[in-house]
Amino acid sequence: MNQSADYRSLGRIDWRIVPVVLSLMVISLLVISSMTSDADNLFWTPLVKSQLRWFLCGWAVFAVMAIFDYRKLQSLSWLFYFIVIVLLLGLYLTTPIQNVHRWYRIPVIGLNIQPSEHAKLILAIALAHFLSKQGNQIGSLRVGCQAFAIMGVPFLLILKQPDLGTALILFPIALGMCYFAGIHRGLIRVLTIGAIGGLVVVLFLFVGLFSHEEMRPFFTRYMKEYQYERLNPNTYHQKAAATSIAVGGLTGTGWRAGEFAKKKWLPAAHTDSVFAAYGEEFGFVGLVIMLLLFFALIYFSLQVAVVAKDAFGRILAAGLAIYLAMHVLFNVSMMCALLPIAGVPLIFVTYGGNSVLTTMAALGILQSIYSKRFMF
Repeated sequence: MNQSADYRSLGRIDWRIVPVVLSLMVISLLVISSMTSDADNLFWTPLVKSQLRWFLCGWAVFAVMAIFDYRKLQSLSWLFYFIVIVLLLGLYLTTPIQNVHRWYRIPVIGLNIQPSEHAKLILAIALAHFLSKQGNQIGSLRVGCQAFAIMGVPFLLILKQPDLGTALILFPIALGMCYFAGIHRGLIRVLTIGAIGGLVVVLFLFVGLFSHEEMRPFFTRYMKEYQYERLNPNTYHQKAAATSIAVGGLTGTGWRAGEFAKKKWLPAAHTDSVFAAYGEEFGFVGLVIMLLLFFALIYFSLQVAVVAKDAFGRILAAGLAIYLAMHVLFNVSMMCALLPIAGVPLIFVTYGGNSVLTTMAALGILQSIYSKRFMF
């Protein structure tokens, strides 16, 4: 049997993730239906049908990656990395969509491809391959700097699109993978302190401990005015998201009864703001259930890193678990007015095909690692 495609692997996956993912997908369809329905469409709106198609494609991608021998990804990692860098560079030669360079539009089939979404998965694969090959040199400062340079190239290209949210996901992925791999502890310590310090300052701005206007002279020494305005906690979108969640109260207004979100007062209710829209209709109880589902998914993913039998699988599984966790943490924090809204999708719930396919591919790779835990 072909080593790269062992169909028996499907029987050895962690089946606990299947009901968790299916539950999140059902939540997604419920929210998208509610936010996009009208008098003529009770449930199966065009966007619901589109999302369902992406979910079906996602499960196919999951199955393919689960039976694929993840060790084969090592020989392909630099090719994938090179391709995604070329695609990110090529965006600047295309016509902007919505005034940003984020998507390739394929007119024949009506699809938009977002390379930055796939860059997160490719970075995890390339970085895991690099770190797993360092051997006794893994703790050197040189290896640490090289690892973060691998992350830095796509980070800067995505940041320039501009896509702050996606760029910020790359950093914790790289930092967590380097920590699990055991790179230079001093470098990890400095970068961790810097990242936490930056998050604390932003958090203080958003909870009101620091005044946005009073801090303006200091920040605008190092960034442009429009960049600093992204840190404004008083934007309409921030207030609308908080209001939508507050309207939901303990048990919510009920499905399809979310007046604030359905009347389009909540921007991007079925995309960036899907957490707030869901909170309005299903309340605090519904949000807790959703967060418990995410916790289970991330916990099961971290368990893969524990049982992996080789360095590449262990480091890659850690990176993919962090990939899942950061999407949830960032999106929820943004909707709760703790971080600036920067377009980070809530995995499996936000409408959109690029995020679904990439996340299902990540879960498939995790299951490939898990299924081979006793085989070598």
